[in-house]
Amino acid sequence: MEGKSMKAVQYSRCGGGADALQHVEIPIATPKKDELLVKLEAASLNPVDWKMQNGMLRPLLPLKLPFFPVTDVTGEVIHVGPGVKDFKPGDKVVSMLNFWKGGGLAEYAVVPLKTTVKRPPEVLPEAAGLPVAGLTALQAVRDVAGIKLDGSSKGVNLLITAASGGVGHFAVQLAKLGNAHVTATCGARNIELVKKLGADEVLDYKTPEGATLTSPSGRKYDVVIHCASNITWSTFEPNLSTFGKVIDITPTFKSFLASVTKKITFSKKQLVPLLLIPRCENLALLVDLVKEQKLKIVVDSMYPLAKAEGAWAKIMDGHATGKVIVNI
Repeated sequence: MEGKSMKAVQYSRCGGGADALQHVEIPIATPKKDELLVKLEAASLNPVDWKMQNGMLRPLLPLKLPFFPVTDVTGEVIHVGPGVKDFKPGDKVVSMLNFWKGGGLAEYAVVPLKTTVKRPPEVLPEAAGLPVAGLTALQAVRDVAGIKLDGSSKGVNLLITAASGGVGHFAVQLAKLGNAHVTATCGARNIELVKKLGADEVLDYKTPEGATLTSPSGRKYDVVIHCASNITWSTFEPNLSTFGKVIDITPTFKSFLASVTKKITFSKKQLVPLLLIPRCENLALLVDLVKEQKLKIVVDSMYPLAKAEGAWAKIMDGHATGKVIVNI
């Protein structure tokens, strides 16, 4: 592919939202050691993408401008780099690109071997919605909450806020695979959807019960997977069981500080900030669950690459149901 170019989307300044996205033509890169060149079929946006553009992660990200955003992709392998043995041209894959480099809104991308898995024919290109959201949900449900996906976690009472969102809708399904009792919050229009995903109780977050997170069955929560924003510890605390914990999937400096404070004061109730650690074996597990129809990817909307601005505006709105996909 040397010497050939591709269409891609970038931004060259922080801020500006969808209007600041730029459609450009750039050279197609060549894969290096332990990399693959993939012709992309779909990409999925996450809130971290617009937050990075908005300067909320500076000085860490973006490292330099212009920046080519988005990390979650599916596609077909075109070339393999030196040292690659387990992939070949023609293989369909799901991949998570490096946060520091991005590059998912483009016709081609060089993807790292360490966060790329094969995609069987039963799994559609919309599996681009799996990496960040699915891996975050899995890490929260299985690794931090301790819910076993084999169905042996009966008796665990779990609350999931913003349960119709990207991470939330995966968390509901994974928790139910573990046989946990799930109470969920979402907007009124998504209550039936969240019930179909398996939630035992669903609260409209705009009602008094939803605002206070009160379980309709009077349960105390052993674990809260907090996927929303602007809910204070004082709202969570009275709803927690004796050793209950809140897992914050979008931690701020304030939440890290609160977490440390609770540990050094030996508080029985804990706040746990979650930082995603992407692992290839976990992504492969999610793909297998989708293949086995045990995990559903809810798609809010799809946009062509030429209209990526629409997808960007949708994810910035903060009310997407499931995942926002860009078809390439």
